[in-house]
Amino acid sequence: MAAFESTARQRKLNLEPRIVDVTDMTDEEEDKPSPPPARAASTRRSKKRSRVEEEDDYSPYLDILRVLTFLLMASCGLSYLVSGGESYFWGMKNRPDYLKLSWWKMQYNGPRYFTLQELAGYDGTDASKPVYLSIDGNVFDVTAGRNYYGPGGSYHYFAGVDASRGFVTGCFADDRNGDLRGVEDMFLPIDNPEIDSHWTPVELEKKKAQELADAKKRVRDSVQHWVDFFHKSHKYQFVGKLVREPGWEGELKPLCKVAQDGRGYREVPSEDNA
Repeated sequence: MAAFESTARQRKLNLEPRIVDVTDMTDEEEDKPSPPPARAASTRRSKKRSRVEEEDDYSPYLDILRVLTFLLMASCGLSYLVSGGESYFWGMKNRPDYLKLSWWKMQYNGPRYFTLQELAGYDGTDASKPVYLSIDGNVFDVTAGRNYYGPGGSYHYFAGVDASRGFVTGCFADDRNGDLRGVEDMFLPIDNPEIDSHWTPVELEKKKAQELADAKKRVRDSVQHWVDFFHKSHKYQFVGKLVREPGWEGELKPLCKVAQDGRGYREVPSEDNA
C-alpha cells in the first residue's frame, strides 16, 4: 500500500508544470539567446540561395526588349494621330510639310528668290540640276516628275518659267509666262447685238459688270487650284519665290486660239426668267 502511494505521488509530481526561479539563473545563462529552430534557419538559407540564383539569371536584354516594344507602340500611335488614321507606319500619301526634309532646309536657310533668268536655268536640260517651275510666283521643285517636266516630256513647257497663264488657258506652248492680264476674257461671253437686245442698256451694263467679276474670280480660282496642287503634293516641294521687276509683263497679249475658241454667246433669257 505504501509502495502504491509512493508511485502515485511521483506521477503527480511529473505531471505538474515545472516553475523555474529566474533568481537562481546566472547572468550568463540569462543573456544567452535561445538557439533558433533548425527549420527556420533552413528556410532563410533557402531564400538567400534563391536571391543569388535570381541575380545570376537576370539578363539586360529583357529590359531592352521592353524599351524597344514601347518605342514601337509609341511610334505607331503617333503615326496614326499625325496621319489622321491613314497609317500606323508613317506611310502617308500626303505627308505634312514638317515631315519633309526640304521643308526643314527651307526653315533653316529661308526661301530662295529667283529671277526669271535664274529660273530658266532649271528647265531640265541640265541633268545635274533639279527641275523647277513657277505658279503665280511660287517656285516648286518637280524633279521627281522629270519624265513629264524634263526635255521631251508632255509638260516640259512649264519647266524653267512661270507658266501661270498657260495653266489657265491650256495653251502650253503659247502662254509660257505668268502674265494673267486679259485671261478673264476666255470666261466672258461674246457680244451679239441680236441676243443682247433682250436686255435694256442699263440691264446689259450691270450684267457685263457681274460677268467680268465672275470671270476674274474664275481666273484666280484656277491659279490657286494649281498652287494648292503643288503645295500639297507628296512628290514636289516648294523651294522659293520669283522676283520680277516692274513692267516684266511687256505688251498685253491676246487670248490664244484655244481659249478664244472656247467662248460663247450669252444665253437668251427664258420667259420664266424674264
